[in-house]
Amino acid sequence: MKEVFGMWKYTKMVVLVALSAAIFAALLIPFKALVLIPGFTEVRPANALPIVLGLLFGPAGAWGAAIGNLIGDFFGTLGIGSIFGFIGNFFSAYIPYKLWNKLALVNESDEDPLLLDNTKKVVNFVIVALLSSMACALIIAWGLEMLQLVPFAALATIISLNNSVPSIVLGIPLMLILYPRIKKWDLLWTDIVEEEYLEKKSSAARVGALLMVVGIVGGITTGLIAALGLSGQAAFAGGFTQGQMGSVGVTLMAGSGVVLTVIGSLIEQ
Repeated sequence: MKEVFGMWKYTKMVVLVALSAAIFAALLIPFKALVLIPGFTEVRPANALPIVLGLLFGPAGAWGAAIGNLIGDFFGTLGIGSIFGFIGNFFSAYIPYKLWNKLALVNESDEDPLLLDNTKKVVNFVIVALLSSMACALIIAWGLEMLQLVPFAALATIISLNNSVPSIVLGIPLMLILYPRIKKWDLLWTDIVEEEYLEKKSSAARVGALLMVVGIVGGITTGLIAALGLSGQAAFAGGFTQGQMGSVGVTLMAGSGVVLTVIGSLIEQ
């Protein structure tokens, strides 16, 4: 994870953070009126961007997604939950570039690993998009469940769907359009930072990636089981009419997934 902080010494990366944040916020704000959960989330076609920003700009895209989401919150959804929104959206762009080469679907010798020119790469994109969406949902829903603001089952399912659909439907064509141009302009993050900040193939990296996947999938799954079974919550919109919030079981189950995801990210370098 050292590239997340080391990137700030590169002027180009700082510019990419600002550019990513501005574009993300600009696409979020016009849809603020299409509310899904008053004060917390809305229809967000802009959610196609974090995965693309993460894959192309790496840590700059992750910071940009987090900051852009925070800027968007100033237009109707700013609150204590914005802290978890910042972290969740950071991970929604961080997860893609950290796991892209870890799923055994992208050939290590491929000179254009981000060019979606075969079925395996498209499948890889879909899997990474789903993991990215679930990671964002897990972190935000866990935080707001602890604060007893929004039921975990409702928010986790809504964010997962609200993020994954545009990430896949709009993200694939965006990558096909943008990747060749970003590469030609030498703006890929891997072409900007020094070797010490790039991914190293090691057993620690593989273990870190595995912990991230287990944390994301396990946290969402066990969190939902606890929320639906122990707390009497319901998924999607139905979750606002039944069940209780602040359950120790939900908090521990989902929280364990968050902890594993963070630990995996720390050793994944």
